[in-house]
Amino acid sequence: MENNSYTQATEIQQYLLILKRRWRLITTIILASIGLSGSALFMQKPEYQADGILLFKSDRTSSLTKVGEKIGDLEALMREGNPLETQAVIVNSHPMLQEVITALQLKDDQGKLIDPELLKVNVKPIVGTDVLRVSYASNDRELAAAVVNQLMKSYVENNIQTNRAQVSAAGEFIKEQLPASRQELERAAEALRQFKIQNKVIQLAEESTAAIDIISKLDQEINQVKAALADVSAQEQQIASQLNVSENQAVTVTSLSQIPGVQEVLTELQKVQTKLANARAIYTEVHPTITDLKNQQATLNSLLQQRTQEYSGIPIVSPGKLQIGKIREELTDKYVEFKAERQGLEKKIRTLSNIRANYQQQLAMMPSLEKKQQALERRLEAAKTGYENLVTRLQEIQVAEKQTIGNARIVQPAQIPKKPVISKTKILLAGGSIFAGVLLSIAAAFFVDLIDRSLKTVKETETFFGYTLLGLIPKYKLNNSVSGVQEIETGVYPQVITTTSPRTVVHEAYQMLQANLKFISHRKVRKIVVTSSVTAEGKSEVSANLAAVIAQSGKRVLLVDADMRKPTQHHLWGLINSVGLSHLLVDQGVFPQAVQKVTEFLAVLTAGVIPPNPLALIDSEGMTSLVDIFAENYDYVIFDTPPLAGIADAAVLGKMADGILLVTRPGVLDAPSAAAAKSLLERSEANVLGIVANAVNAKQEPSSYFYYSNLRDRNSTADLERVPQQLK
Repeated sequence: MENNSYTQATEIQQYLLILKRRWRLITTIILASIGLSGSALFMQKPEYQADGILLFKSDRTSSLTKVGEKIGDLEALMREGNPLETQAVIVNSHPMLQEVITALQLKDDQGKLIDPELLKVNVKPIVGTDVLRVSYASNDRELAAAVVNQLMKSYVENNIQTNRAQVSAAGEFIKEQLPASRQELERAAEALRQFKIQNKVIQLAEESTAAIDIISKLDQEINQVKAALADVSAQEQQIASQLNVSENQAVTVTSLSQIPGVQEVLTELQKVQTKLANARAIYTEVHPTITDLKNQQATLNSLLQQRTQEYSGIPIVSPGKLQIGKIREELTDKYVEFKAERQGLEKKIRTLSNIRANYQQQLAMMPSLEKKQQALERRLEAAKTGYENLVTRLQEIQVAEKQTIGNARIVQPAQIPKKPVISKTKILLAGGSIFAGVLLSIAAAFFVDLIDRSLKTVKETETFFGYTLLGLIPKYKLNNSVSGVQEIETGVYPQVITTTSPRTVVHEAYQMLQANLKFISHRKVRKIVVTSSVTAEGKSEVSANLAAVIAQSGKRVLLVDADMRKPTQHHLWGLINSVGLSHLLVDQGVFPQAVQKVTEFLAVLTAGVIPPNPLALIDSEGMTSLVDIFAENYDYVIFDTPPLAGIADAAVLGKMADGILLVTRPGVLDAPSAAAAKSLLERSEANVLGIVANAVNAKQEPSSYFYYSNLRDRNSTADLERVPQQLK
């Protein structure tokens, strides 16, 4: 995860570096796009915009009269969506625009009425209000105002006509619905009436309450009668046990006792029985008196049975049972009374129970009847409400048909504009041009960077060559106090910066280079050949500054200008190139007289006269001998040699020295030249000490890669920001 994040950050950093390197191209393209868009905008004709305002409101007359207040009113629409947006669409619709085109006779170049699509009117609601702003822009200021005013006028007239049409249509519809609504009301009323007649219902709720009260009273009365019945039954049972007769017998005896004929026979029978009893006390059973009395008794019994059967129709009753006393007679009467009372109470209970059952049955049917009645009543109420609403709405419509106002009016007519406006088209064109310019410039920057085969950064150079990076020399410029600037054919060259501007970042960079040269090998490196792949990479300047830095450390240094093709060291140091290396190689000079001392520890051997074949002089025994002489007399010998592109001088001289120091400049060196230089070095089998990256732009390198980027170094280079033209 961390590696991926680091890779992504590195890629982004590389993209930013590309944009920094191509900032001139990016700036040029952006400025060009801005210039082109500005020219295009300047060439366009000025546009004038006219604005008008429409106010939407409810029908105030209807609101005051409470008649037709919902007809032709936007308030009904307020609950669903935004009515102003809907009206804005209507205002800007093709029919409305077509009316404007026809009214104003807007024609194209061919004399035909223009298409509504070409009439670009802007209609927008103003937030927080009931207002629509109608705008139109045109090259003709009078036409702009005319279009807006005509559009608002057409819309208001159309709104009034639409309201009228809606009112009329609603009235016709309601008139069609009234007969059906009246019939439904009559059917509902008749259905309720029939229901009440069939079920004998007047007020179900009151009847239900009354039934409940009656059932409650019946329950109380039944309970009282049952209590009385229990009491009577108990008394009846007690008397029956005392009489020791059955219920029917008691009734029969009591009834027969009340019959006169039976009572007479019963009385005579009792008299005869008395006489018989007295006679038996005197006579025997065979005595004629007793016999006569027995005959009389039998006759009377027969007569009693006959009369009893005639009156009661029951089997023969024992005369003894008919002969009752006064107490028994009273008990029998009470028994009969209790029985009659008991039977009456039982009948009453049955009657009350039947009545209660009837009421209970009616009460059970009440919910169903009530539900049906409520449904019929709801139907009647709905039919009545619907009919009344239709009648009321018809009355409202009849009044609203006479109203001619709409729900929109013109608040602010459009005035003829006096000043042109910047249209959105122009703003979009300008913004789009700038945006397109930015995109095009970025694309061009990446494309140019892609086809540019130069090694643009120190990292690319180091990776390409595969040699050790020994030094980074930043870009710099001299301040006005630095003297010694001289002009030659190829440009203006500064003095050696390590001598003119000590304690700067450039000076410390060369000190770092000197230190790195000490650490690259186990043996001491004293003879160093400085070269580059192509011209303009600054190898002569690096040679001079490196020699000066080493000399400042107290070492004896000889700087040899071995570039006998285009020598420059005598220009850097302000020396006369009368006698130099070429003279020594052809034995036309003496070494001590040819060397020019610059400082106490630094001497310079100029190139001398340019020979016809410099490589022959370099690749000679004389050059080998001179190198040995130089090494004997100085601690360090620095050779400034020609570039490697097509020239073998540096490679040949590198075999005689301890190693070659390759100077590169990002952005100047291209890949083919670098490949040729690397191939030459590999074929010569020279000892390449490493690479010195010269004139490095810290802004185009990763901050972590440029090791001297602290505040002190930045302050030290405040006067060294102008990039000089590098020496060959």
